[in-house]
Amino acid sequence: MVGVQLSEVSDGDFESSLRELERLAKTLGLRTVGRVTQRRGGLAVGAVVGEGKLEELASWTGGTGKIPSGAVRKKRRIDVDDESENESDNESESESENESESESESRGPARASIVLVDHDLAPSQVRNLEAATGAEILDRTSVILRIFERHARTREARMQVEIARLTYLAPRLRQSGGGDRQRGGIGGKGAGESSSELDRRHVRDRIAELKSELANVEREAGVRRKRRVSPDGNQRTVALVGYTNAGKSSWMRLLTSGDVYVADELFATLDTTVRAIAPAVSPRILVSDTVGFIKKLPHALVASFRSTLEEARDAGLLLHVVDAADPAFRAQLDVTRTVLRELEADDAPSIILLNKIDKLDEAALAALAHEFPDALLVSARDPEQVRRVHAAVVAFFEKDAVEIELFVSYAKQSLVGLIHETVRIVEERWDNDGLHVRVRGPKAAVAKLEAELAR
Repeated sequence: MVGVQLSEVSDGDFESSLRELERLAKTLGLRTVGRVTQRRGGLAVGAVVGEGKLEELASWTGGTGKIPSGAVRKKRRIDVDDESENESDNESESESENESESESESRGPARASIVLVDHDLAPSQVRNLEAATGAEILDRTSVILRIFERHARTREARMQVEIARLTYLAPRLRQSGGGDRQRGGIGGKGAGESSSELDRRHVRDRIAELKSELANVEREAGVRRKRRVSPDGNQRTVALVGYTNAGKSSWMRLLTSGDVYVADELFATLDTTVRAIAPAVSPRILVSDTVGFIKKLPHALVASFRSTLEEARDAGLLLHVVDAADPAFRAQLDVTRTVLRELEADDAPSIILLNKIDKLDEAALAALAHEFPDALLVSARDPEQVRRVHAAVVAFFEKDAVEIELFVSYAKQSLVGLIHETVRIVEERWDNDGLHVRVRGPKAAVAKLEAELAR
């Protein structure tokens, strides 16, 4: 892993970013064997780091540490597979700034085949680093895109990821070989298009085709969201939002008793899942899980997943799930809020769930309770906390509820189904005249039922 600490980045933020990159690598099935870090005012134009650090990086990979002048850069491509996930987690991490020359020479068994750079790189920087190291170079965006490609399961998610990948790839296409041109023009005259120009055109055409297909899928998703609006016009939906791996899918499974994929890895969930809250309430409340956010989330991915993230924009309530045990959780909460602001979903009512409190001591819990007085301090491992969150969600949608007794004559029995759909039944009693029912629900819903029964 390679990281440059810029002047405006604190030591804590720099270390947090590198740890996050390491977790991204683990999600891809890679094992980190070391780090090369440097403090600089800005990234080196040619190869991110200075000449000395470039040679140090090459000692990890077996490269020359030099950038050939005007040479065609050859690069070694490595297939990333899941088998490496079974390797030992006892990673030999080493801070390169403090290593001696003799330690660099003894790295043979830990030679790296892939270099991850904790920055977004220009195509020329990638080529220069590949030439100097002989290894495959992946910048932060490339790593995230590969994880998204691996975890996309539905047709919609796969299209969204491919659009983002091609958008990222398009400006990075370069001439290969001699850059031969296709003969063009009437009678075969004219220079025609070079191979790279053809590649770019094919990429643009493919993006346009995917966006057209995705638009159809988005329209269908929009229709489904409209159908979820309750008969009284209220949006009784909850969207779980938050940083990747904060515990959203765990809470989705616990709040809905559904079969939701849960894994201790980044971006385990890309596909939006919608389930009814359980134990069930009437009218029902729907819970949706959304893709996790991350610092420096590529803009192409935000744009491609905009329709999926609109579940958050259209929700009646947002549950911000935060990993309170992570020292960087405040910065992660800021990232979540920033992305929601981009989606114009930051005005929606929200409840913060400070999750994983089972990993904290009493002093830390007291400090969090003081800093976030309106948040719920919870652990997905505690059934009592699950019931507490369930009650908080139900209470939110019933905060403006009124309770009233209605009478439904036998001539109006067709309205019984509507009553069950729009309000909660507190008590019901049948007699010779019809149904006497005490209900609790939003004022608008109750008023609508009274009007229907009075006709």
